[in-house]
Amino acid sequence: MATGPSISAIIITLNEETTLERLLADPAIHEADEMIVADGESTDRTQEIARKYARLVTHSPSRAMQMNAGAREASGEVLLFLHSDVHLESGAIEAVRQAMRNGDYVGGNLDIRFEGGDWISASFNFIYHWRRYLGIFYGDSAIFCRREVFERLGGYRNWPILEDYEFGRRLFKAGRLAFLNRVIWVSDRRWRKAGLLKTLFSWVWIQSLYILGVSPHRLARWYRHVR
Repeated sequence: MATGPSISAIIITLNEETTLERLLADPAIHEADEMIVADGESTDRTQEIARKYARLVTHSPSRAMQMNAGAREASGEVLLFLHSDVHLESGAIEAVRQAMRNGDYVGGNLDIRFEGGDWISASFNFIYHWRRYLGIFYGDSAIFCRREVFERLGGYRNWPILEDYEFGRRLFKAGRLAFLNRVIWVSDRRWRKAGLLKTLFSWVWIQSLYILGVSPHRLARWYRHVR
């Protein structure tokens, strides 16, 4: 029997019929006390798949608002936010539970490994691993936090992009984070489909403009979602 705080896994989706079932059918995610799929009005089989394994919450398409909607429906003491194109190392959620038994931690994330097995993936793995200690991480790294901290921070801002980065920055400032070495495997489809150089340029360009004060709503015009 699990000891420690209860965990709600909240998975955000939008037309993810090709990725969702692998995640939800994997025993690793069933270590959570509940699973909630927060869907953005998918038009494919995503909702049908979600109902087989989890509670389904729907919201108009918006990653931030979908995550907030899932959080409102969740009963867990710890909220774990996941994308659908990931899979978890066995024992990852239990590691979150054990870490959060320590009252000093307000939240944290897992250690990303991008699929692909080549030098490109290895480079991204290295970058993502170390910059999280600077408070730079995104939603694909399985951000988790205590419910009361999430509510105190006001959840995710209703932004079209960078809502995960911005929430991570606020969480980093809210208290001590548990950067766990348990692995979350993430799909490499974004740069495989869009192209590596184009993807890198887009990330650097958009984040640089955001730091300079450009609104995420304006930046969204240059961001291409890949599924």
